[in-house]
Amino acid sequence: MILAPLIVLVPFAAAVAGLAVGRNRIAAARIAVAGAGITLAVTITTAVAVWAGEPVLDVWATVPTGWLPITVATRADGLGVTLAVMVATVAFAVQVYSTSYMRPEPRYGSFAALVSLFTTAMLLVVLADDLIVLLVGWEVMGVCSALLIGQHWERPEARAAAVKAFVVTRLGDVGMLAGILVLADQGGSFRISALQASATASPALSTGLVLLLCGVAGKSAQVPLHVWLPDAMVGPTPVSALIHAATMVAAGVFLVARLHTVFLLSAAALAVLAVIAAVTMVLAALAALAQDDYKRVLAWSTSSQLAYMLGALAVGGYSAGLFHLLSHAAFKALLFLGAGAIAHAVGTTLLSGMGGLRRSMPLTFLVSSLGLAALAALPPLSGFFSKESVLSAAEEAAVHGGPLPPWAAWLVLLAGLLTVLLTAAYATRAWLLAFAGPTRSAAAVAHDPPRAMRIAVVLLAVPTAVLGLLAFAPSLVARMLDPGVSVAADPPGPTIDVLPALLSLLLVGTGALVTCAQWLRRGGRDPALALGDVAPLLTAGLGVDRIYDAVFVRPSRALSRLVVAGDRDVVHAYVRGTGRVVRAFGAVPHAAQAGRVQQYVTAALAFVVVLAAVGAGASR
Repeated sequence: MILAPLIVLVPFAAAVAGLAVGRNRIAAARIAVAGAGITLAVTITTAVAVWAGEPVLDVWATVPTGWLPITVATRADGLGVTLAVMVATVAFAVQVYSTSYMRPEPRYGSFAALVSLFTTAMLLVVLADDLIVLLVGWEVMGVCSALLIGQHWERPEARAAAVKAFVVTRLGDVGMLAGILVLADQGGSFRISALQASATASPALSTGLVLLLCGVAGKSAQVPLHVWLPDAMVGPTPVSALIHAATMVAAGVFLVARLHTVFLLSAAALAVLAVIAAVTMVLAALAALAQDDYKRVLAWSTSSQLAYMLGALAVGGYSAGLFHLLSHAAFKALLFLGAGAIAHAVGTTLLSGMGGLRRSMPLTFLVSSLGLAALAALPPLSGFFSKESVLSAAEEAAVHGGPLPPWAAWLVLLAGLLTVLLTAAYATRAWLLAFAGPTRSAAAVAHDPPRAMRIAVVLLAVPTAVLGLLAFAPSLVARMLDPGVSVAADPPGPTIDVLPALLSLLLVGTGALVTCAQWLRRGGRDPALALGDVAPLLTAGLGVDRIYDAVFVRPSRALSRLVVAGDRDVVHAYVRGTGRVVRAFGAVPHAAQAGRVQQYVTAALAFVVVLAAVGAGASR
């Protein structure tokens, strides 16, 4: 039974109802959890029907524009419904978790409603078959994420982070909109299925795809538009989990996957994507090495892991990239909710304020260890199999050729291997500082989270542990991720080659052992101290924010001050001066029309006297 419209409508109805109940916390919680639960049930039902049957495209309305019509259509294929299940699962876990985590929050009702609306927008993106409809969901996600990041708007840093996230992602969306218009002009339609069927290689197509990558870089926090994501960690932890694990940041990856058959027609666009992915995965992993805030470690990790997915798509590893997206969604949501449990118990997300939590928070220790191990790609967890499938796809393209130039494939492969080493290092460091070592005073009174929060983390621990089994069923993965495009054969499932896997395991072990050695050598202190003077630079994200501030922000502010000064001292001065001159010239007739009768009589008599004097002088 195909229920694609309900997948979008149910969370939207929950959002409207949640806003209607206002500050009634109990009613808002029931509506939010029930809406997320029904959405998950409907999504799974639809997904099973699609996996067992055929993709379904439904057209619901056509909006004339005077150029190309906008088609309101849903596309329930393997790719769409699989990602919809991922979104619905994470959203349900977040809503359940938030009922406890956000208990003291006076604005919980609006928060829960915004999460429901956020879920609606994410589901609309993965199910849309029209680029404009997808763009609507894309922009609603951007608005909701900014509002949720700024949930604690009374804090200046929350307001600044919300504005930064909104502005930076909108910069990318300007290029994305231009790319959509170029692609629509080339294909004669905004319909994604029509574009996939009619696209042909051309310079215009490459231009449109590169412009589209601007939006991908903004939403998926890739270089050079990655700077908003770490600052967004000032938002509530459930928001961080939703943004990082569901489709918000993964929307860019999804868009490339949805148009993958079109991207395969442009080696230039794939090369650009490969460079962006390679630079981002290394830069973000380096930045994660020295962060003191646990959530910022995870944030930089997200940018790096998304780069893995985009790198896989660039080298032609469609199933590998999406397999890593699914596995990343599970373990990253688990890690963020685990970080929220620590913050709930200890009162901080700073690694320097943790330590010894394995004793006081055994469940949180277990699930966080599971998530960090999956992030570091330790077998047999899901992260190992999905990351190895990405590296295998990169090796295949580098050695045997692929849809992009060989140098770009080698760049992705080498950057991916280096990032494996860095990821193991920062994941091990975070684990040691949070859970090992002596118990600090704050950690001594810590405890595992309440029941609702425990249910959510256990729910996400299951796919983190078992999702890797899909690597042994590549045909099933290919079926689950089938894009439903008739112009191309079904994509092969993910594969894992022995050589990259062994090299990856060697790098994981090296990164973990070096970090442990530094930790032991320093008596349980931060291993990042070994980085010396480089650590502050890595903490600042290699100073990219400062560069942007010097190159863009300050000149823009100086220009704006110059414009204001010109308006005030030149344009406005001219306007005011003109008014003063006119007023001065008008002062004389104004005096004659002032309504002062005595002055009029005096002036008249004076005038008569003057005339009489003049006349008397003339008569002589």
